[in-house]
Amino acid sequence: MSSTPRPDAADEHPQAPPLPPGEPLHLPGRGTTFVRTLPGPTDAPTVLLLHGWTATADINWFRCFEALGRHYRVIALDHRGHGRGIRSRRRFRLADCADDAMAVCEALGVRRVIPVGYSMGGPVAQLCWQQHRDRVRGLVLCATAAYFSGSRTERLNFLGLTGLAAVARLTTPQARARITEQLYLSRKTTNWGDWAIGEAARHDWRLIAEAGSALGTYNARDWIGDIDVPTSVVITMHDQVVPVRRQERLFEAIALAEAFRVDGDHGAVAAPGEQFTTVLLRAIRSVVERSAVLL
Repeated sequence: MSSTPRPDAADEHPQAPPLPPGEPLHLPGRGTTFVRTLPGPTDAPTVLLLHGWTATADINWFRCFEALGRHYRVIALDHRGHGRGIRSRRRFRLADCADDAMAVCEALGVRRVIPVGYSMGGPVAQLCWQQHRDRVRGLVLCATAAYFSGSRTERLNFLGLTGLAAVARLTTPQARARITEQLYLSRKTTNWGDWAIGEAARHDWRLIAEAGSALGTYNARDWIGDIDVPTSVVITMHDQVVPVRRQERLFEAIALAEAFRVDGDHGAVAAPGEQFTTVLLRAIRSVVERSAVLL
């Protein structure tokens, strides 16, 4: 069962960066999410932007929207429980996020897309290919991997999220509100600006905790080598969240992959300047050019 995210006027927040048009979009049988679009040039390929864990489409991609829109049709949505994404009583699943994303494209009349996934959006993009192969022209995988829990410390961290998600699901509404407050306040202590903190305040933190748990158990190593569409892997070379070697292994596992490197950490996509966007445009152009030969 799903419900519509609460309406608000955050797009008019005085500290918000310039953002493309966006609106709620109801997906029959799934719920209501929030989608931003840019039309791009006539007959341009469509890129589907998939954000990372605890972010939103806006937080993740706000520095990239304008440049991408000059070259491509752009679709960006908030994932389940994130921002104005779908609210559901069902347990969070990355596979559902992939189906949500492709349902958005179908609702907008877009048949084939290039999913562009950042961090958690990487598994969502990979699952878009696995579950909707005939609709995926190519992939761009940024600051991400085929698995996220390798070391003992990582496993323990994700296990903690699994326990927190279970507690949030089983406790009273008052206790869930307390958990939400604690998770939100811990996120507020980071270096996010007031606008981004306001975006994070929209989250359903029960679903956020479940998303972290799902990310911890995600493992595509058995099938990642089957990806048969042109792929670009954007590697953040100083990443302390997704180890660089793990990102490199993702590139090595996909036969049709090309690597593009960014001199930045896990937050490179939102860092000031044009470095990440410039590399991202090169990565997407590579997929477009290589996939055109296969059409």
